[in-house]
Amino acid sequence: MLQWIPISRTHHAEHHYQPRQAYRFAAEQPVASILLAELGKLLPHYALGFIQQGEQYQPVALLGLNGQHNLYVHPDGRWLGNYVPASLRGYPFTLAHTEQQQQVLCIAEDHLLENEQGEPLFDAQGQLDERVQQTLKFLQEFEKNRQLTQQAAKVLGDSGVIEPWPLQVERGEGQEPLKVQGLYRINETALNELSAEAFASLRSHGALALAYGQLFSMNQLSQLTERAKFHAQQQAGKAADENLDAFFDGDDEELTFDFGE
Repeated sequence: MLQWIPISRTHHAEHHYQPRQAYRFAAEQPVASILLAELGKLLPHYALGFIQQGEQYQPVALLGLNGQHNLYVHPDGRWLGNYVPASLRGYPFTLAHTEQQQQVLCIAEDHLLENEQGEPLFDAQGQLDERVQQTLKFLQEFEKNRQLTQQAAKVLGDSGVIEPWPLQVERGEGQEPLKVQGLYRINETALNELSAEAFASLRSHGALALAYGQLFSMNQLSQLTERAKFHAQQQAGKAADENLDAFFDGDDEELTFDFGE
């Protein structure tokens, strides 16, 4: 179970940290939460859906088919794609909230170092090191858009246009289709039948972009099947390096929310 440690100048002024090395930490993550701000970047590469967390719906990018493995992570940790969802790019840092709703920067416990290996958390003046400050700013911007995204998802759920997604993925001749459990999608018929007032409410909360983004993204299910084939070839020892060319065309890993042109 991943443990997060709140970073404190008092306790960690002399500590260092191990930066993220590729994406092995996400190798067993079948979905990644997404933001409204990155929809344009996600749509060419991911099928999107919703999962239910309590009474809320969380929009996600589908990363796997069996609920256990991330098909976008190469066995050596590389990301098999040219856009990484923002929710994964701040690792090994995250923001947590205190009971007083204050934001606290945290680090994954296994990345916190008590020796001088890795990178420093704080500089000589006792301020967060420049790279850590950059990550903190990224996470703060992420949190702002996460709240907007969650509100959009709530409005969609309240409007009754989200339904269970009985997703079945074909696996080739002689194999039974793979049934993916626990996913939800937009009911396009219900969306089109909303009253003008309800439709306007969705638009004012940014929920229409999320709804249509999910509908359009279903054409990208082939991205998952192609990566599933690649991993099967890897396990059989048949996947050559040139098979990776279809998955890489540059990697947008910058800690930025400039999602424009």
